[in-house]
Amino acid sequence: MTQPARRRLAAVAIRAAAWAAGLGLAGCATAPPVAGLLTGRMALKVEATADAPAQSLSAGFELAGDDRQGQLRLLSPLGTQWAEARWAPGQAQLRSGQGLSEFADLDALARQALGEAVPLAALPHWLAARPWPAEAATPRPEGFAQLGWTIDTRDAASGRILALRESAPAIRLLVQLDR
Repeated sequence: MTQPARRRLAAVAIRAAAWAAGLGLAGCATAPPVAGLLTGRMALKVEATADAPAQSLSAGFELAGDDRQGQLRLLSPLGTQWAEARWAPGQAQLRSGQGLSEFADLDALARQALGEAVPLAALPHWLAARPWPAEAATPRPEGFAQLGWTIDTRDAASGRILALRESAPAIRLLVQLDR
């Protein structure tokens, strides 16, 4: 191999190594949250079906970000972190006692983590007592309906939001925000 060919090959190898290192660092980097921090408690109940028993989860939470980029931490009553979800365009991660899992989006993460499709992307908007702008919503006397869920915002001034999905299995998500 000639000297110029070796140099070109070395330059290509260096660019490829730098590109790969950059991808590795980008995968590890965590962007700052894009919105304020919401904290509180949540209770999630999933009704039993013929295929699965009823499930329930009660946890403290910290939510930062929005539907595009953010972080949701679930905490035990003593403040120990049970799980952490992070998302950005085209990716979602769940860190729990079982390790780190990667997903294509928040919907896939929610199905895996909760066993049901809970629209986590809409949650920051719902907790602000407003519909998620990415999907159509229908006004209701108690709040609004969106994505097959009814969001009850009547007690939003006291930090309480109730989200109900009536299709099987029925799901009830009650959130009490810290004020």
